[in-house]
Amino acid sequence: MAAEDDDPRINLIVIFGGQSAEHDVSCTTAAHVLRAADPAKYRITPIGISRDGRWAIAAEAHAALQQGPQSLPGRLVADGEAIEPTLAITPSAAGRTVVVPLLHGPLGEDGTVQGMLELADLPYVGTGVLGSAVAMDKAMAKQVTAINGIPQAAYVALRANEITPGTPARLAEELGLPVFVKPANMGSSVGVTKARTVEAIRDAIEVALGYDEWIVVEEAIVGREIEVAVLGNLEPRASVPGEIVPGAEFYDYADKYVDDGSQALVPAPLTPEQTAQVQELALKSFKALRCEGLSRVDFFFEEGGRGFLLNEINTMPGFTPISMYPKLWIASGLSYAELIDELVRLAIDRHSRRRRNTAH
Repeated sequence: MAAEDDDPRINLIVIFGGQSAEHDVSCTTAAHVLRAADPAKYRITPIGISRDGRWAIAAEAHAALQQGPQSLPGRLVADGEAIEPTLAITPSAAGRTVVVPLLHGPLGEDGTVQGMLELADLPYVGTGVLGSAVAMDKAMAKQVTAINGIPQAAYVALRANEITPGTPARLAEELGLPVFVKPANMGSSVGVTKARTVEAIRDAIEVALGYDEWIVVEEAIVGREIEVAVLGNLEPRASVPGEIVPGAEFYDYADKYVDDGSQALVPAPLTPEQTAQVQELALKSFKALRCEGLSRVDFFFEEGGRGFLLNEINTMPGFTPISMYPKLWIASGLSYAELIDELVRLAIDRHSRRRRNTAH
């Protein structure tokens, strides 16, 4: 025990899995983060959350870490010895503890787990409760960014009880065809449909309502897909932009995580002026939604038209081998391992600042 008490490493509690439709993405993200985290700097506890909400010390990941990070599989399994959530995030008596909630989608990226970590008085990687909740809800995020003068596609937000038999025709008339129909609280393009007819809009609404009671219907933008990674707290910085050339008709879930058919151009082939403009818009969006730590800000680039239009902000972007967030920072001069170190440092900094602000 004495040796552990003298251990200068940070206790890193890595939470992954979760109850959302993005469970598998989270398990893959966590595997690569654990593999890249420096064991000389961090003592890692992997905590998995099953699809039915059971928390556990991830047995397979824990055993692999004892053999060295390279023994980890490409995708973690969120199973193991059950543990109460409050015990899973208990600060260690030996050194500082930082939580890395590698959870995507509802019940993880939407402020719920962040609120739990605030109550536990633990530093954690990423955006706080308010920013996480607003950014996760596409309808609310669009309202906030619109008020801040950030250009975006035309859209309509609807709750399930507001949808009538005449709604699809009205949406087609208001937004034109085709349109994209999305669940408001979901990521990784889960539940997203491109609808070309009124009947297709009707079907797409049913799909989206399977994931959330709020949906967002947007005009279809013909443009390039540009992404910017943002890193920081009070003074965030933007990476070089990247461009996604979808392998499918649009950048859907399979294209992102299964088929690997898309092409990532890093840096994006933009002029210096265009690069500066999209970086500025990314930082403005990040600040408007009160993001902290990290976010990936996605745009459509309507060349010869309206220019850069905000698509969405992802406050816990994927770290899979084909994910843009780490790729963009590597291209900007920050290695994968250095990125993890910086995120942990930002978590500690934010926690210290907030404790000073709330101290009596």
